[in-house]
Amino acid sequence: MTVVVKLFSVLRERAGAGQLTLSLPPQSTAGDAAAELVRRHPDLAGPMRSAAYAVNRVYCRPEAVLADGDELALIPPVSGG
Repeated sequence: MTVVVKLFSVLRERAGAGQLTLSLPPQSTAGDAAAELVRRHPDLAGPMRSAAYAVNRVYCRPEAVLADGDELALIPPVSGG
């Protein structure tokens, strides 16, 4: 199945892109997709530990099962003042 992954902030900077397309096995989870991204871009490992997950604009847990064509957003914590 194909999933579009949107990256924000430091994740986007480290991956060098704001959007990536992944081909994953059926029944893959949001966490599986994140692990595949870390495999391809090891610099994402640190900030990915505290990232929030959203599938089709709804926040979810890493255990959420993805479907073909889903959009997965990975959102790192925001800081500032």
